[in-house]
Amino acid sequence: MELEYLAKGLGLDSVGFGYLQTIFGVLQLVGGYIFGRFADRFGARAALILSCASGSFFFLLMSFSTNIPLLFLSRLPGVFMHGIPGAQKVITDVTTPSQRAGALGKLGFCFGVGIISGSAVGGVLSTKFGVYVPTYVGLVGSLINTLIAVLWIPSQTKPKLDHHRTEHSTSPSGSLFSIREILRLMKFPGVMEVFIVKVFAGFPIGLFMIMFSIISMDFFGLEAVESGYLMSYFGVLQMVVQGLVVGKLASRCSEMTLLRLSVFVFACVGLGMALMRTVWHYCIIAAPLVFAFSMLATITDSILTKAVPPSDTGAMLGICASVQPLTRTVGPTIGGVLYKQFGVSSFGYLQLMVNLGLFVFLLKSKIPLEEMKSQ
Repeated sequence: MELEYLAKGLGLDSVGFGYLQTIFGVLQLVGGYIFGRFADRFGARAALILSCASGSFFFLLMSFSTNIPLLFLSRLPGVFMHGIPGAQKVITDVTTPSQRAGALGKLGFCFGVGIISGSAVGGVLSTKFGVYVPTYVGLVGSLINTLIAVLWIPSQTKPKLDHHRTEHSTSPSGSLFSIREILRLMKFPGVMEVFIVKVFAGFPIGLFMIMFSIISMDFFGLEAVESGYLMSYFGVLQMVVQGLVVGKLASRCSEMTLLRLSVFVFACVGLGMALMRTVWHYCIIAAPLVFAFSMLATITDSILTKAVPPSDTGAMLGICASVQPLTRTVGPTIGGVLYKQFGVSSFGYLQLMVNLGLFVFLLKSKIPLEEMKSQ
């Protein structure tokens, strides 16, 4: 939110701000896989240090962004700003496969707390002390995180290299970005199928969330403060689901059952979105929406990291992390056309049709989850 105010203060119009966001999305999209490969090669600790240092450089450049070209330049460190995949890499290195889904759910809860509290504090600081003050706070926080990563993250959280390499194994001398390596990972049993579900199940709702600021004003008739309250409500739901629900279900149900459940709930959410007319309808829909969204993200990350050798978990997490930047890159155009031509209900109908198709696909396909073991 502070970025929007900063961009507006520098004279950047809505089209220019869209370009700014698209550039950041492309950088994150390209950098996600490179960051993951870096983590596999040099360890999770080195990857977290790189992410935190990039964040520090990002906020430093933003603090000097007194004109539009410098503001665009400040986006460049975003290529290596991947704190969530870095933390997930640590989790995958220190947990057993049976513990992974629950641990990833708790990690999502921690990031949710940070996002909500950070947004609230940032809004207060920018209002009372100026739009650049949250940037200074972010710079200090990133420097502290870098120091913590250097001093406290154990150096032994490195990928466990496979001593009996097969034809699927990573070549240590390979480049950090390789299409061949991405295709190699997709050939592991079940990986392509689960990744397809991960990408398409949440894509329609991703389009809706990209357009949410406009929808909240035009369709729901909300003021900025009311829209902020709604986003906070959404964030609290996410924290509750990630912290209390995902882990418990993951310990009691199979991952395939939870994957099918999340897709089915997504389909039901699509029907609800197609029929909703008021903001209160959306508040009701938000609960199953957050459940499906959180469960899908956690379970697919868990499945996919267990489907590849430990020496490739970073690359797989990087590929998973590229899904959201991909949506942010192509979403504004697709979402804008859907909203302008067909209205808010089109997002719901698209969500319903896509996820019903995926649910049938999951029922009929025999994804070999029991064979997904670290080699």
